[in-house]
Amino acid sequence: MGVTHGDKHCAQFPHTSHLTPPARPLQIRDFNSHEDRANCVALQELTWGTGFTEKVPAAMLLVAQKLGGVTAGAFADDGTMLGFVFGVTGIKDGKVVHWSDMLAVRPEAQGMHLGERLKEYQRDKCRELGIETIYWTFDPLVARNAHLNLNRMGARAVEFVAAMYGEGTNSPLQGDMPTDRLVIDWAVDPAKAAPPLETLPDQLPLAVGDEAREGDLVDSPHVGIRVPRDITALATRDIAAARRWRFATRRAFAHYLLHGYTVRGFVADARGGTYLLSR
Repeated sequence: MGVTHGDKHCAQFPHTSHLTPPARPLQIRDFNSHEDRANCVALQELTWGTGFTEKVPAAMLLVAQKLGGVTAGAFADDGTMLGFVFGVTGIKDGKVVHWSDMLAVRPEAQGMHLGERLKEYQRDKCRELGIETIYWTFDPLVARNAHLNLNRMGARAVEFVAAMYGEGTNSPLQGDMPTDRLVIDWAVDPAKAAPPLETLPDQLPLAVGDEAREGDLVDSPHVGIRVPRDITALATRDIAAARRWRFATRRAFAHYLLHGYTVRGFVADARGGTYLLSR
């Protein structure tokens, strides 16, 4: 699963109302000290590298919390921070909403279902504030995240933004890649979750095919956009190939979402997966 997972970059954790108990005692709570916030900054550097340009400083963690944001961690019984979640609360279209900006889990805590528990904690805090919607972003090239966000969590992809966080973040996990993102809309009420996509239509035209082949931008009720199985591994061994995927998918998402299509869902397969866009 890699070193960690972050809402700004991955948001890879599925939602479930029956979480598997962790393998060791822990507590999930709000940050309540300067030490908590300093440890969070250290975990960000462990996760994304010391040169990571999107790092959230301790002062902002404190201020956001005072204004309805969520800054919380999962702590082992010895006080070690095993993971954290950070988000801010604000106004969008006249409604109070929450933006889940970052989530990370320490390497040695992988497999403890901390991602699910932190997201549930965050959603509970938002529910207490009367918030109905949580937003975050993820890289559309990460097939695993697409499946978890859209199918297992029941979130909806509502917007595509090219280079949302710039042309690069100086993070080893990101590689030399523009930070194109899909914006996710997640209902606080589980009853409002989007249904998962089970299958794709027959003879689906592909705006992006395998090996990042660019198809015609056809006028069709449904179109597909392919993504690779592991873009991070691909970027490590062949950054040119990874960048071809980036610009091919950017071309397709930008065109179709501008012309009234929505992301209906995602179907994973052995080679990666396919987004279904419907008009």
